Amino acid sequence: MERLNIKGKILTDTKALIDQSCKRGNATERDKCLHEVIIKKHYNATDVKIDYHRKRIAMDIVMDDGAYDPKEVNVKLPLLHANILFRNLREFLNSCIESDRNSLSFYAWLLRSHANKEVPLTMV
Repeated sequence: MERLNIKGKILTDTKALIDQSCKRGNATERDKCLHEVIIKKHYNATDVKIDYHRKRIAMDIVMDDGAYDPKEVNVKLPLLHANILFRNLREFLNSCIESDRNSLSFYAWLLRSHANKEVPLTMV
């Protein structure tokens, strides 16, 4: 029973963090990093760029995880360039939230990192 409560709390707190980061008129650098990390996690993407004015997200999506090895440089990694338009950033980011075990542990780490202002938000 407690497992469901923890899962729900992580998801609720993550969505609250997204809501808080999207409420401000101008997103801070920390908010921008948060948005990029959530998109990178959901789409398995690299090089995410968000154009807040034009409501557009450009990213490169890794097509084959088997070809990716973080220990070596791979210039022939199969990537798909995507250009996504969004109407509401908060709704778009909330739609990226997943409830599987790996995602929940990632969101728990994200919440801890965001609570600690000195830890940079980066995703490997």
